[in-house]
Amino acid sequence: MNYRHLSSLLCVFVLASCTTPPDSETKPLGANVLSQAAIHTAKTGPVDFVAHVKPVLEAKCVMCHNRKALPGHMSLENRKEAMRSGALGAYIVPGDPEKSLLVANVKTVHQKVSVMPAVGERLTPDEYAILTKWVKEGAPWPAGAAGTLKIVR
Repeated sequence: MNYRHLSSLLCVFVLASCTTPPDSETKPLGANVLSQAAIHTAKTGPVDFVAHVKPVLEAKCVMCHNRKALPGHMSLENRKEAMRSGALGAYIVPGDPEKSLLVANVKTVHQKVSVMPAVGERLTPDEYAILTKWVKEGAPWPAGAAGTLKIVR
Protein backbone atom coordinates (compact mmCIF):
# COMPACT_ATOMS: atom_id res chain seq x y z
CA MET A 1 0.00 0.00 0.00
CA ASN A 2 1.52 3.32 -1.00
CA TYR A 3 1.42 6.57 0.98
CA ARG A 4 -1.12 8.27 -1.33
CA HIS A 5 -3.58 5.36 -1.00
CA LEU A 6 -3.13 5.27 2.78
CA SER A 7 -3.64 9.04 2.98
CA SER A 8 -6.87 8.79 0.96
CA LEU A 9 -8.14 5.98 3.13
CA LEU A 10 -7.38 7.93 6.30
CA CYS A 11 -9.22 10.95 4.87
CA VAL A 12 -12.33 8.80 4.24
CA PHE A 13 -12.30 7.57 7.85
CA VAL A 14 -11.86 11.07 9.24
CA LEU A 15 -14.73 12.45 7.14
CA ALA A 16 -16.96 9.53 8.07
CA SER A 17 -16.37 10.23 11.74
CA CYS A 18 -17.48 13.87 11.29
CA THR A 19 -21.05 13.03 10.29
CA THR A 20 -23.75 13.32 12.91
CA PRO A 21 -25.53 10.06 13.56
CA PRO A 22 -29.32 10.35 13.68
CA ASP A 23 -29.37 9.95 17.47
CA SER A 24 -26.21 11.75 18.58
CA GLU A 25 -25.70 13.60 21.87
CA THR A 26 -25.75 17.01 20.20
CA LYS A 27 -28.79 16.28 18.04
CA PRO A 28 -30.82 13.52 19.62
CA LEU A 29 -33.88 12.31 17.75
CA GLY A 30 -36.04 13.87 20.43
CA ALA A 31 -38.90 12.86 22.62
CA ASN A 32 -42.45 14.01 22.14
CA VAL A 33 -43.18 17.19 24.09
CA LEU A 34 -46.88 16.30 24.09
CA SER A 35 -48.48 13.39 25.89
CA GLN A 36 -49.79 10.48 23.85
CA ALA A 37 -53.33 11.63 24.66
CA ALA A 38 -52.60 15.14 23.32
CA ILE A 39 -51.01 13.68 20.18
CA HIS A 40 -54.06 11.49 19.61
CA THR A 41 -56.41 14.46 20.11
CA ALA A 42 -54.42 16.60 17.65
CA LYS A 43 -54.31 13.87 15.04
CA THR A 44 -58.00 12.97 15.26
CA GLY A 45 -59.53 16.42 15.78
CA PRO A 46 -58.60 20.00 15.07
CA VAL A 47 -55.13 21.06 16.20
CA ASP A 48 -55.26 23.57 19.04
CA PHE A 49 -52.42 26.11 19.06
CA VAL A 50 -52.18 26.45 22.85
CA ALA A 51 -52.50 22.73 23.61
CA HIS A 52 -50.59 21.22 20.68
CA VAL A 53 -48.44 23.71 18.76
CA LYS A 54 -47.20 26.18 21.37
CA PRO A 55 -45.55 23.54 23.59
CA VAL A 56 -43.60 22.14 20.63
CA LEU A 57 -42.48 25.55 19.36
CA GLU A 58 -41.46 26.63 22.88
CA ALA A 59 -39.52 23.45 23.58
CA LYS A 60 -37.78 23.02 20.23
CA CYS A 61 -37.89 26.17 18.10
CA VAL A 62 -38.30 29.57 19.72
CA MET A 63 -35.06 29.38 21.71
CA CYS A 64 -33.30 30.22 18.44
CA HIS A 65 -36.14 31.54 16.29
CA ASN A 66 -36.75 34.83 18.06
CA ARG A 67 -35.92 38.45 17.27
CA LYS A 68 -33.07 38.66 19.75
CA ALA A 69 -31.25 35.46 18.77
CA LEU A 70 -31.69 35.85 15.00
CA PRO A 71 -32.51 39.49 14.20
CA GLY A 72 -34.13 39.79 10.79
CA HIS A 73 -34.75 36.06 10.46
CA MET A 74 -37.68 33.79 11.28
CA SER A 75 -39.11 34.61 14.69
CA LEU A 76 -41.80 32.47 16.27
CA GLU A 77 -42.38 34.72 19.28
CA ASN A 78 -45.91 35.64 18.20
CA ARG A 79 -48.29 35.43 15.24
CA LYS A 80 -47.25 38.76 13.73
CA GLU A 81 -43.59 37.73 13.59
CA ALA A 82 -44.28 34.17 12.45
CA MET A 83 -46.51 35.23 9.57
CA ARG A 84 -43.88 37.49 8.02
CA SER A 85 -41.99 36.62 4.86
CA GLY A 86 -38.24 36.46 4.57
CA ALA A 87 -35.84 36.41 1.66
CA LEU A 88 -36.73 32.79 0.92
CA GLY A 89 -40.49 33.11 1.26
CA ALA A 90 -43.27 33.07 3.84
CA TYR A 91 -42.55 31.43 7.16
CA ILE A 92 -46.12 30.21 7.55
CA VAL A 93 -48.68 30.15 4.73
CA PRO A 94 -52.02 29.30 6.38
CA GLY A 95 -53.61 26.40 4.55
CA ASP A 96 -50.47 25.49 2.58
CA PRO A 97 -47.81 23.55 4.50
CA GLU A 98 -45.76 22.90 1.34
CA LYS A 99 -45.22 26.65 0.85
CA SER A 100 -44.57 27.30 4.56
CA LEU A 101 -40.88 27.52 5.37
CA LEU A 102 -41.59 26.42 8.94
CA VAL A 103 -42.88 23.06 7.74
CA ALA A 104 -40.65 22.65 4.69
CA ASN A 105 -37.42 23.49 6.53
CA VAL A 106 -38.15 21.27 9.49
CA LYS A 107 -38.65 18.28 7.23
CA THR A 108 -35.80 19.07 4.85
CA VAL A 109 -33.30 20.09 7.46
CA HIS A 110 -33.93 17.22 9.82
CA GLN A 111 -34.05 14.45 7.28
CA LYS A 112 -31.63 15.53 4.57
CA VAL A 113 -29.22 18.19 5.79
CA SER A 114 -29.32 17.31 9.50
CA VAL A 115 -28.42 20.80 10.67
CA MET A 116 -31.35 22.07 12.73
CA PRO A 117 -31.68 22.52 15.52
CA ALA A 118 -28.06 23.42 16.11
CA VAL A 119 -28.40 22.04 19.63
CA GLY A 120 -31.22 20.25 21.33
CA GLU A 121 -33.74 17.66 20.31
CA ARG A 122 -35.16 17.38 16.81
CA LEU A 123 -38.89 17.27 16.20
CA THR A 124 -40.44 13.83 16.31
CA PRO A 125 -42.55 12.52 13.42
CA ASP A 126 -45.67 13.12 15.57
CA GLU A 127 -44.69 16.74 16.22
CA TYR A 128 -43.96 17.30 12.54
CA ALA A 129 -47.34 15.81 11.60
CA ILE A 130 -49.12 18.07 14.08
CA LEU A 131 -47.36 21.22 12.80
CA THR A 132 -48.19 20.25 9.23
CA LYS A 133 -51.84 19.60 10.07
CA TRP A 134 -52.05 22.88 12.01
CA VAL A 135 -50.77 24.87 9.01
CA LYS A 136 -53.11 22.95 6.68
CA GLU A 137 -56.02 23.89 8.98
CA GLY A 138 -55.17 27.57 8.50
CA ALA A 139 -52.58 28.02 11.28
CA PRO A 140 -54.96 29.59 13.79
CA TRP A 141 -52.84 31.50 16.32
CA PRO A 142 -54.47 33.43 19.17
CA ALA A 143 -53.55 36.99 20.09
CA GLY A 144 -52.31 38.10 23.49
CA ALA A 145 -50.61 35.96 26.10
CA ALA A 146 -52.02 32.70 24.71
CA GLY A 147 -50.29 33.37 21.40
CA THR A 148 -46.98 34.63 22.79
CA LEU A 149 -44.24 32.06 23.18
CA LYS A 150 -41.89 32.01 26.14
CA ILE A 151 -38.23 31.99 25.20
CA VAL A 152 -36.48 29.49 27.46
CA ARG A 153 -32.69 29.46 27.37
